[in-house]
Amino acid sequence: MSSVTLDHVHKRFGTAKGVEDVHIHIESGEFFTFLGPSGCGKTTTLRMIAGFYYPTEGSIRFGSQEVTAVPPHKRNTGMVFQNYALFPHMTVFENIAFGLQVRRVAKGEAKERVERIMDLVRLTGYGERRIDQLSGGQQQRVALARALVIEPQILLLDEPLSNLDAKLREETRFEIKRLQLELGITTIYVTHDQSEAMSMSDRIMVMQGGEVQQVGTPHEIYHFPVNRFVASFIGETNLWNGTIVGVEGDEVKVRTASGQVLTGLRQNASPKARIAAGESVLMSIRPESIQESLVTEGENVVTGSVEMAEFTGACVNYVTRVGEESLRSMSINLGRPIKQRGETIRLQIPKESIYFTE
Repeated sequence: MSSVTLDHVHKRFGTAKGVEDVHIHIESGEFFTFLGPSGCGKTTTLRMIAGFYYPTEGSIRFGSQEVTAVPPHKRNTGMVFQNYALFPHMTVFENIAFGLQVRRVAKGEAKERVERIMDLVRLTGYGERRIDQLSGGQQQRVALARALVIEPQILLLDEPLSNLDAKLREETRFEIKRLQLELGITTIYVTHDQSEAMSMSDRIMVMQGGEVQQVGTPHEIYHFPVNRFVASFIGETNLWNGTIVGVEGDEVKVRTASGQVLTGLRQNASPKARIAAGESVLMSIRPESIQESLVTEGENVVTGSVEMAEFTGACVNYVTRVGEESLRSMSINLGRPIKQRGETIRLQIPKESIYFTE
């Protein structure tokens, strides 16, 4: 296995910017995800790692080896494409064995390796089937087996689950993570699906407009977003603008546009947030942290009018109008009567759950 380093990598297509100054180090054996909306530069970055694109500026290393100008077939990477790119005229066995034939691996060894990888991806007994006789999930596993059978240093996956239905996506997601943990292979995964990224990754790189917005663990990305884009793109959140009216030790008091004064903690501020009296600040408050309050007053207790209530069984999702602001909350179902549209509701926002960003 190998680490991957992108050293201030840029990619331009004529005058168009593809990727701007990507500077990251991916550890050996890490599951690292490029996450962002369509056109953000994540697939372009993956293709530079694979060798299909060469950087306009910057360098790429696998471990200590410089590979910036090394052609794809000499990089020892395995890639799974969005459309799988399987050969319809070949059997499952022949598709998986193709990379070994190109590398002139002896037939006996190739057969052994293909059978071993088919067992690993749970395709034993499917070797003689044609590709059109397989389900979408089975085709995806063939593509994964073909990438793994060559024993690559690095596994690259470009939105491999996008063609599967919701249930199959979840099952296949689990299989990919199981394989990655079992093999310990360095894996770089591209997706626009936040739930995939959060559930599978050791670390995530969030991209937008060809630029890196934030790199961190799922916990860091979710709870400590560095800007408005990351906060709104990762999961659901409430974004409230406010002005800091006081800083007392670790506590930060913020007045919202509706006149509410909320208390947060300095330690929950991103590096770019300016924590000082008079400064404007953006607060990110996750709905699941907000609970219905039984008291009328208290720290961070706000009162509003229910605009929408959604009962899901385990919880009740509310959209509440608090002055000029809309507040989404997710209350655990404790058997209390559900508030209806137009009713008054009091909600408590724990100070530990308010995150300050720019």
